[in-house]
Amino acid sequence: MQPLFAVPMSQTPISLVFVDEAQLAHQPEAVRTWCEVSGFKGKGGSHCVIPGADGAIAQVLIGQPESLDTWTLGKLSTTLPAQIYALDSAIEAEVTAKLCLGWKLGQYSFDRYKKSGADKPLPELVVPDGVDTAYIDAAVAATTLTRDLINTPVNDMGPTQLEAAAQQLADEHGAEISVIVGDDLLEQNYPMVHAVGRASVDAPRVIDLHWGPAEGHKITLVGKGVCFDTGGLNIKPGGSMKAMKKDMGGSAQVLGAAKLIMQLGLPVRLRVLVGAVENSIAGNAMRPSDILQTRKGITVEVGNTDAEGRLVLGDILWEAASEETELVVDFATLTGAARVALGTELPVLFANHQESATAMLAAGEAVDDALWQLPLYKPYRSMLDCKVADLSNISSSRFGGAITAALFLQEFVKPETNWMHVDLMAWNMRSLPGRPEGGEAMAMRAVVKMIRDRISS
Repeated sequence: MQPLFAVPMSQTPISLVFVDEAQLAHQPEAVRTWCEVSGFKGKGGSHCVIPGADGAIAQVLIGQPESLDTWTLGKLSTTLPAQIYALDSAIEAEVTAKLCLGWKLGQYSFDRYKKSGADKPLPELVVPDGVDTAYIDAAVAATTLTRDLINTPVNDMGPTQLEAAAQQLADEHGAEISVIVGDDLLEQNYPMVHAVGRASVDAPRVIDLHWGPAEGHKITLVGKGVCFDTGGLNIKPGGSMKAMKKDMGGSAQVLGAAKLIMQLGLPVRLRVLVGAVENSIAGNAMRPSDILQTRKGITVEVGNTDAEGRLVLGDILWEAASEETELVVDFATLTGAARVALGTELPVLFANHQESATAMLAAGEAVDDALWQLPLYKPYRSMLDCKVADLSNISSSRFGGAITAALFLQEFVKPETNWMHVDLMAWNMRSLPGRPEGGEAMAMRAVVKMIRDRISS
């Protein structure tokens, strides 16, 4: 046995044992009696701490679920006493890796602004040799980065700080990074990014990160980085604005995915593009009915200043599609319509190449990081037609909003570009095992799994 995490082995690890009702019946009589008085019947989602003759914990029985996944131990990693535990070595290594990942993800807490509570002792876990600990460590680090970026409020995570986070990531992994800021966006032809962010005292910017060998598989990840969204002049009501620090969740996903890719050393030539802006209100804010120039060269009428994320992505996607690349994937907290369609916990996937969508969905299922596909339904494209410009940033219908937003983005992707768009919440509305309430990595591990599968095939 080797420690998965750096834990002093001053005690014999306590066994975590999965049992169903039939297996529970074969436990020693004293154990069965204890389980009976404790109300433990071997049902999935339940557990029972079994004391030994000396009063210490002898083992922990866990109700056998229908299947073991990443989240099976996510709750136990914070609710069990702060001791050292071990999984049954008979569990196959791939499943053990999932269980260990969920264990650590469940121990995440965002305590940057709290004076106390950060040093609470937590239970630790050891596992048999043969488990891919490098992946677990990398996935935990990437998820922690993503969650921290989203949870940090805009006074400490505006465009400047988001750039600093990308710079730190680049420094840690030897990546190259360049940034275009403020009015230089106009000179270098990112007019929609500039229009969305110009009203903020924290200037808008495009962050461009490159990593990996030139001969590697070329992959480009694009992230919406609206660090706070007031809605602009079409101002959001207070209740809708409260959680808008998470509107840079797309950029957090791609920076987390980049960290995972780089830490694993995947043989890719990775490019990460982020449009970092704050959609604020001031005398120079963009207005409804403004007509914007775009990097592509077409014009867009602003029908609503609260449909700003697609404007930011439009310029950046056109840049992403300007070079030959195997795959472009964008992540964005883009529409409430996607949440209405699938709820807050299941990201929506759109793709212009079905084989890539199929691979992404399969990857999500494999790593318990699911997505669901919606269509790029061409007949809805006419809803974006505009009398005074080439395109409107809002649909003429209030229905199918996730689809029409994706169709808007598709206008800035060349037909030959292999492109996927992920519309996600980036936030846990409730605490689930391994997934505490707050900022969340959604489809981040899925996209990395899909990339790994793609380059190994």
